[in-house]
Amino acid sequence: MLPGLGEKYAITIEAVSQSRDTYRSEEYRKSGLPVAPAVMVGEEIIVQGADISQDRLEEVIRRHLSLA
Repeated sequence: MLPGLGEKYAITIEAVSQSRDTYRSEEYRKSGLPVAPAVMVGEEIIVQGADISQDRLEEVIRRHLSLA
Protein backbone atom coordinates (compact mmCIF):
# COMPACT_ATOMS: atom_id res chain seq x y z
CA MET A 1 0.00 0.00 0.00
CA LEU A 2 2.60 2.60 1.03
CA PRO A 3 4.92 2.42 -1.99
CA GLY A 4 1.94 2.77 -4.31
CA LEU A 5 0.70 5.85 -2.46
CA GLY A 6 4.16 7.39 -2.62
CA GLU A 7 4.15 7.02 -6.40
CA LYS A 8 0.53 8.14 -6.79
CA TYR A 9 1.03 11.37 -4.83
CA ALA A 10 4.74 11.95 -5.60
CA ILE A 11 5.65 11.92 -1.91
CA THR A 12 8.37 10.27 0.10
CA ILE A 13 7.25 7.41 2.34
CA GLU A 14 9.46 6.53 5.28
CA ALA A 15 8.90 3.33 7.22
CA VAL A 16 10.63 3.08 10.58
CA SER A 17 11.01 -0.20 12.41
CA GLN A 18 12.58 -0.56 15.84
CA SER A 19 12.84 -3.39 18.32
CA ARG A 20 10.13 -3.77 20.96
CA ASP A 21 12.71 -2.86 23.59
CA THR A 22 13.39 0.44 21.82
CA TYR A 23 9.68 1.31 21.67
CA ARG A 24 9.33 0.50 25.38
CA SER A 25 12.39 2.49 26.46
CA GLU A 26 12.25 5.68 28.53
CA GLU A 27 14.20 7.47 25.80
CA TYR A 28 11.54 6.61 23.21
CA ARG A 29 8.73 7.76 25.51
CA LYS A 30 10.50 11.10 25.95
CA SER A 31 10.91 11.49 22.18
CA GLY A 32 7.26 12.44 21.70
CA LEU A 33 6.85 9.93 18.90
CA PRO A 34 3.66 7.86 18.78
CA VAL A 35 3.15 4.36 20.12
CA ALA A 36 3.85 1.78 17.42
CA PRO A 37 2.31 0.85 15.11
CA ALA A 38 1.52 4.37 13.98
CA VAL A 39 1.04 6.47 10.87
CA MET A 40 2.14 10.09 10.70
CA VAL A 41 1.66 12.51 7.82
CA GLY A 42 4.01 15.42 8.28
CA GLU A 43 3.94 16.13 11.99
CA GLU A 44 0.35 14.91 12.43
CA ILE A 45 -0.25 11.56 14.11
CA ILE A 46 -3.05 9.95 12.13
CA VAL A 47 -3.34 6.69 14.04
CA GLN A 48 -1.34 4.86 16.69
CA GLY A 49 -1.70 1.37 18.04
CA ALA A 50 -4.18 0.43 15.29
CA ASP A 51 -4.56 -0.12 11.55
CA ILE A 52 -5.75 2.46 9.03
CA SER A 53 -7.63 1.88 5.80
CA GLN A 54 -6.09 2.91 2.51
CA ASP A 55 -9.05 5.21 1.83
CA ARG A 56 -8.58 7.04 5.14
CA LEU A 57 -4.83 7.35 4.58
CA GLU A 58 -5.36 8.75 1.08
CA GLU A 59 -7.87 11.25 2.46
CA VAL A 60 -5.30 12.50 4.97
CA ILE A 61 -2.53 12.67 2.34
CA ARG A 62 -4.76 14.67 -0.02
CA ARG A 63 -5.65 17.08 2.79
CA HIS A 64 -1.99 17.43 3.75
CA LEU A 65 -1.10 18.22 0.11
CA SER A 66 -4.07 20.63 -0.16
CA LEU A 67 -5.67 18.43 -2.81
CA ALA A 68 -8.94 17.92 -0.95
